[in-house]
Amino acid sequence: MNNTLLHINSSGRFDGSVTRAVSSQLVTLIQQQNELPYVQRDLVEGIPFVDEAWINANFTDADKRNAQQKSALAFSDELIDELKQASHIVIASPIYNFTVPAVLKAWIDQVARAKVTFRYTEDGPEGLLKGKKAYLVIASGGVPLESEMDFASPYLKQVMGFLGIDDVTIVNANEINQAENETEAAKRLSTIVENS
Repeated sequence: MNNTLLHINSSGRFDGSVTRAVSSQLVTLIQQQNELPYVQRDLVEGIPFVDEAWINANFTDADKRNAQQKSALAFSDELIDELKQASHIVIASPIYNFTVPAVLKAWIDQVARAKVTFRYTEDGPEGLLKGKKAYLVIASGGVPLESEMDFASPYLKQVMGFLGIDDVTIVNANEINQAENETEAAKRLSTIVENS
């Protein structure tokens, strides 16, 4: 079984980012307990949007793709390989305008590929990335997490399930960040990991 810890950041902020701080604490805790190789993907460094060349390449059978089509999907293949290799996934996402940042949506569009990360069956779509554990570290300055105004949490959980990742824990980064000190924050995160 592949065993890496994939850490995905999507906040446009570095200094003062709650999701970056809390997800880093969570990653440290998971590494201490599992001794996993660490892979970090910072989406603000750039994620291309799906375009016509990508779509045409994706809908061409893999054994029939030309060099240009293979090139169009090369970055998507790289992102998917990171997911396939991971046993643990930590996705850090602020809530922007009630949902996820555009860079995170762009990442999802790159990794959700029919016949690669999910497939269609007679019983409906089936996710192919099974046996993985995902933590969704989410923070918002104004939208209460898991309220009816929060479209980010249910969307990310739906996407994970669609890809076959059913073991998903939502971490309220605001609550962790409000701990009195780092020891208390680590204790709260440890409890979440133990109970997940």
